[in-house]
Order: sequence, then structure tokens, then C-alpha cells
Amino acid sequence: MQVPVLGASVRQPTEGDLLSVHAALERWWPAGLGASAATERALLVPRLYLQHFTVSSRLVERDDDVLGFLIGFLSATRADEGYIHFVGVDPALRKQGLAQYLYEWFFGYCRAHGRSRVRAITSPGNAGSHAFHTAMGFTTEPGRLDFEGRPVQPDYDGPGMHRVSFVRSIA
Repeated sequence: MQVPVLGASVRQPTEGDLLSVHAALERWWPAGLGASAATERALLVPRLYLQHFTVSSRLVERDDDVLGFLIGFLSATRADEGYIHFVGVDPALRKQGLAQYLYEWFFGYCRAHGRSRVRAITSPGNAGSHAFHTAMGFTTEPGRLDFEGRPVQPDYDGPGMHRVSFVRSIA
């Protein structure tokens, strides 16, 4: 499978990539969302993911510039599942197949390790993420319907932190 971005390379991330990943997240999401949103994004990719889950994750770069990444892992408690924790792609490169490339790589990684399902979540208001996951063959898990008719898992990540939960068979 060839990376769909001209001149880009793909590798396993390292702990030393943390600041580059955080800088990319800052560039990719609007500053107008405020400092709390920037802090929340940074907390979604803490150092531990680049210490303990690098074998199952990928970083795409060109000229030392992060273009995209996927942080995923094999579930330690559900022997048939993999989990995609976070994916980020430079907005200028969206809809060019980079996220799909990363997901397909992860599906192959999971299959090679005997996994038959992959799970992921997103925020209820993230319509782009919902559309992408649906297009990638994920189904939403049952939950309370939100105002747009999407099933939401109430309080999934704590009080008031609702999520849309996805699952996909890769067998």
C-alpha cells in the first residue's frame, strides 16, 4: 500500500515526536476554539501513547513536517479487538486518502495479530468524523439519539462527555 501523499514517508512514531504532533494539532484546528480546546487536544495525545503504543501507530511526514498520524493499539482486555484512539490529518491534505491509508494499515496490523474488530469514538458534533467512519464501513453502536439522529453514548468519557461509538468487523 503506497502512501497517497507525494514525497511523504510513513514510520512508527517515537517519544521524541510528541512536540511535533502537538504543534501539528495546534496548526490543524482553529485557534478560535480557545485555549481549553487546545489543551483538550494535547491531552488526547499524551506522551504515554508515544512511549507504549508506537508499534501499532503510524506517523506520516514530509521534510520533518507531520502530515498525519494514527494512534492505535490492540486491546489488552478484548482479545479480538483493536482500538483507534486518535487520528489527525493536515486539513490541506484531507480527502486525498491519507486517513483511509492509515486506517487500512491499522486494519491490516490488527488482522495480523488475530483481531477481527476495530473500535473508535468521536464527539457527537463532529459530523466530518462521523461521515468518514461510516464511509470506512464502521457502524454506530446503539445509544440515545442526538438532535441529528446519531446514536450517542451519554457520559461515555465522564459527566457530560458524550461520544459516538463505532465498530467495524475486519474479519
